Amino acid sequence: MANSTEPQKPQNTKKNKKKGATLDTFYGAKIQNTEQIEDNIKENAPKPSKGNGNSPQTYEEFESEMTKKMEAFWEEKLEIMQKKFTHLQKRYDETEKENQALKARIRQLEDNDRVKEQELIKQSQNTKKLEENIKYLTDKVIDLENRGRRENLRIIGFPEKPEINTKLDMVIQDIIKENCPEILEQGGNTATDRAHRTPSTLNPQKTTPRNVIAKFQSYQTKEKILQEARKRQFRYKGMPIRVSQDLASSTLNDRKAWNMIFRKVRELGLQPRVSYPAKL
Repeated sequence: MANSTEPQKPQNTKKNKKKGATLDTFYGAKIQNTEQIEDNIKENAPKPSKGNGNSPQTYEEFESEMTKKMEAFWEEKLEIMQKKFTHLQKRYDETEKENQALKARIRQLEDNDRVKEQELIKQSQNTKKLEENIKYLTDKVIDLENRGRRENLRIIGFPEKPEINTKLDMVIQDIIKENCPEILEQGGNTATDRAHRTPSTLNPQKTTPRNVIAKFQSYQTKEKILQEARKRQFRYKGMPIRVSQDLASSTLNDRKAWNMIFRKVRELGLQPRVSYPAKL
């Protein structure tokens, strides 16, 4: 049997390799790994024809063409990846700039907050000083008002009658004659500068009569009358009345805190009094 000069067919050099894992592109497309691509090239490679061995496309040419296609494919993917990376790098730079700007803003806000906190502390201190000054001035004004009323007596319990309201000066003189005539016997000056009801207008819904304020010309005479009023109950034509020092309304309101104490003390048969400027 003659030896055949036909070239032997190249053996299929495909190895039984395990397919590798697929690669994910940025757009979600899956690409086979390099080993699979090479196997596909060998499977699709043209077989040399019989005869003189000439063929339209040899295996080497096919392999070179596929290599160029693979290179072009990966260059395209690399360019896409490069663009994507450039875009991400740009976004990162922008985010970093924003982060730095936010940090600077936070530092500025913290500095402003510290400055405002210090200003608030100063304002609190100034407010406390102002409150102390207001309290001092208020107490001073009340004290001056009470000192301006030193010659005044407040008479409580006068009935609301026209014949009394029109001649209050004479009524006060009658009270002195009836309750402390010794002051007149000693030649005390019992004259008054003025006497009036307070408040000036009558409230018809109020059942109790308005108080009478009398300003005496002599402070000593006023003090003697007040001392006698503290010893016993004063009366006007048999009607009980009460005589006390005329004080500012704020001082009278403060003395109301003593009412419960006074009530208990009176139940014991005592006569409690508060002398200005006593405090609770």
